[in-house]
Amino acid sequence: MTNIAEVQEEIVEEFAFFDDWMDRYRYIIDLARGLPDFPEEWKTEASRVRGCQSQVWFVAEPEGEKLIFHAVSDAHIVSGLIAILLRIYSGRTPDEILATKPDFIGAIGLNEHLSPTRNNGLHAMLQRIYAEAKAASVAAGVAG
Repeated sequence: MTNIAEVQEEIVEEFAFFDDWMDRYRYIIDLARGLPDFPEEWKTEASRVRGCQSQVWFVAEPEGEKLIFHAVSDAHIVSGLIAILLRIYSGRTPDEILATKPDFIGAIGLNEHLSPTRNNGLHAMLQRIYAEAKAASVAAGVAG
């Protein structure tokens, strides 16, 4: 399995194939189509991500030493951003997650090309990922 930095680099290389942002937006929307189903019973207030303009629900499940993330949104572009985040962070240990900055955001140019509300939502989802990783790391330290 490739590490987080390698996956981020793969994503940056994929986005480099596109000449303009309209094509990149279409690619992000296409990525959304690959998201797995998200059970309706997971759509609770506790799993809702605050700070997103659209509705976003996010669930983390421990699997051994790793965290498996599940998420869904009612907006296509946000769902594509979720697909990118899950590809990078899901199936990783909390320490891997906490040790890696989201360099792909600047490398792709998302900060400049997302609307301010989508940018806020992306950062809210990242904060949730890091918070879940920190909580799992603390829990593992207490248990260990």
